[in-house]
Amino acid sequence: MTSLTGHSIIAGSPVAGRLAGSAGIEAATGDPLEPVYTYVDDEQLGEATQAAADAFDTYRATSPAERAAFLHRVADEIEADGEAIVARAVAESGLPLGRLAGELGRTTGQLRMFAEVVRVGDHLEARIDPALPDRTPLPRADIRQRQVPLGPVAVFGASNFPLAFSVAGGDTASALAAGCPVVVKAHNAHPGTSELVGAAVARAVAASGLPAGVFSLVFGSGTSVGQALVRDPRIKAVGFTGSRAGGLALVATAAQRREPIPVYAEMSSVNPVIVLPGSIAGGQAEALATAYVASLVLGSGQFCTNPGLTFVPSGSEGDAFVAAAARAVSQAAGQTMLTSGIAQAYDKGVAALRGTSAVTVEAEGIVGEAVNAPAPLLLSTTTAALRDDPAVSEEVFGAAGVIARWSDTEELADVLRGLEGQLTITVHATETDHDVARKLLPVLESKAGRILFNGWPTGVEVGHAMVHGGPFPATSDPRTTSVGSLAIYRFQRPVAYQDVPSDLLPEATRDDNPWGLTRRVDGRLRLAQD
Repeated sequence: MTSLTGHSIIAGSPVAGRLAGSAGIEAATGDPLEPVYTYVDDEQLGEATQAAADAFDTYRATSPAERAAFLHRVADEIEADGEAIVARAVAESGLPLGRLAGELGRTTGQLRMFAEVVRVGDHLEARIDPALPDRTPLPRADIRQRQVPLGPVAVFGASNFPLAFSVAGGDTASALAAGCPVVVKAHNAHPGTSELVGAAVARAVAASGLPAGVFSLVFGSGTSVGQALVRDPRIKAVGFTGSRAGGLALVATAAQRREPIPVYAEMSSVNPVIVLPGSIAGGQAEALATAYVASLVLGSGQFCTNPGLTFVPSGSEGDAFVAAAARAVSQAAGQTMLTSGIAQAYDKGVAALRGTSAVTVEAEGIVGEAVNAPAPLLLSTTTAALRDDPAVSEEVFGAAGVIARWSDTEELADVLRGLEGQLTITVHATETDHDVARKLLPVLESKAGRILFNGWPTGVEVGHAMVHGGPFPATSDPRTTSVGSLAIYRFQRPVAYQDVPSDLLPEATRDDNPWGLTRRVDGRLRLAQD
């Protein structure tokens, strides 16, 4: 097991930062955790990005089998230190053991999923348009295409998922799968967890015989080291999960570079839930409201997909839903939030909602016994208020939910059109509601990356069809996802090869298909075994 050093890991080596740093904090008590993590300066950061640039050509040239084996080894090395990683993550985040054990499994699972993606090779999107020398009035050249990696990627660890969206999380896994070296800016809320995972990745790099610069982990402040990392000309793309302010700051920095680069930032979402009449008819309101509150308070409301805004019909059954939700919230105790800063931001957000004239407090839960464990809160408002005051529908990161009452579907559709982009929108409906749902679906598609029926958005399956993204401000680029195998496309670009001699063609585009890829030949999909 790796011993904690308080150092960054630059190209496989522990490096003490030259700047003063900070210690991790035990979330449940507020006490500091050893060791203190020193921060890198600009020169040390440059060593990490230069090592990544130096490693790029060798790493991008690895075969599907070699890269897949490396990703499997990363997962194995993380699991080898799994007990220590989870224990440290529990201390630093305040999240329960079971949740973090599951998150470790998700982290290694998505690494292995990307290993299979790389092995199959469909992400290379190989296409071949054979030459047509006899075509009239003009012949066609031989044109072939494949996807190539962008280059070194900067990844920012997220506060709310110290494993699955952090050092070896989805951004790192998909970038490595694409053939891009990675420099991770560790989140200062869980430095020990980050070092343990980073050391496991570095061991996998060394054991796989890859250049050490394929992976580095640096500690520093987001406003200095983070911005410097995005400005560095050797970085070619950025993966980020966090606040809207943080994401937009990185987007602005990337756009101001001499060579602007893409920033894939997941930022802000209230994940609306639409309750249609059939789902609460006949005494179903209480059960649905209880399930809603369970999703609202899950993880102290610190998921990217907690349901922050819920649309409930007017009338007696809608009243029953609100009353049942209020009872459930009033009995819910606050849970330790990830950091004191997040808890303070939650208090500020709910204070702003309380101070809005069109918002009513329906119920308040119980302040938790541990530090930074504010009470859950349930509020209500009107659809008119949502139209007139955008602040009513802004995200409050934590267990605070707003219920808006609606009277007719045209009113509902109009309010939905006025919302910002979302990661998810959930619909609760029975077959009697399908005509209404059918009319709403085009609106929902324009507003969210994932549409759910009769479930809750707080579970995000890691698979091939998942989209964890959405229109701004849910993400900075609505064409992408940060979860699922499609995430690999963020860190690639297409290149066409016209009349290139056969012995110079990359393997993915050669006639003999040495990697056994499924390819599109002359417009027709040709399976690997064909």
